Amino acid sequence: MDDGKTPERPRVEPEIIPPDRTRSARRDPSYVEMGGTHRVFVTRIGPLGGALLLLVIAVFVAAGGLLLFGALLIWLPLVALILIIGAITALFRPRRW
Repeated sequence: MDDGKTPERPRVEPEIIPPDRTRSARRDPSYVEMGGTHRVFVTRIGPLGGALLLLVIAVFVAAGGLLLFGALLIWLPLVALILIIGAITALFRPRRW
């Protein structure tokens, strides 16, 4: 009787691929195999690193703001010109009563 506490056995056995078989399958010239161990060191950000990170973020936000402001300065006269042309053409259009 299964009481639910015994773990279920795997239904399929895992396939074990020998190491020499994986190397022969990777004879593709675009594949570059690098040997050795690679380590990645992750540390906490200190006060100076945090200040520099905030400074970089502030520079990117300021640059984005300047880009948006520049786009506004370019589009504002164009929109005003279109409105003025529309008003002038409305004045010279013959009216139908």
